[in-house]
Amino acid sequence: MTDMTKLAVLAEELKIGEYSRHIFLCIGDNCCSAQQGRAAWTKLKTVLKDRKLSLSSSPDACFRTKVDCLRVCQGGPILVVYPEGYWYASMTEDRIERFVDEQIVQGRPIDEWIFARNQLPKGSAENPPKT
Repeated sequence: MTDMTKLAVLAEELKIGEYSRHIFLCIGDNCCSAQQGRAAWTKLKTVLKDRKLSLSSSPDACFRTKVDCLRVCQGGPILVVYPEGYWYASMTEDRIERFVDEQIVQGRPIDEWIFARNQLPKGSAENPPKT
């Protein structure tokens, strides 16, 4: 099996291509403590799995990625959700469940936690910018 075939099989297992959102959670030690980052990541994984939003084909399905740096480096853990492009601050473990319920399930951003917005244009994946 070639590397590309292995990757294609893995992508199918992970349901890549079926997600409506991608959540990035920065757990780098420049913006939060290692303990805060790990706790937030564990809570995000658990809540998404419990609500069948991870490795799912549901309309609210999310792919999640933990990262070491989103270049904000303060007020963390920092979380960004695409395609909406909402950047959330202080996404500690105790905020994750409300985030999933309101932002992901109900589609309602939590404005008091958002410090920046950068929505991706509709159809950006199908129509990338010309270079």
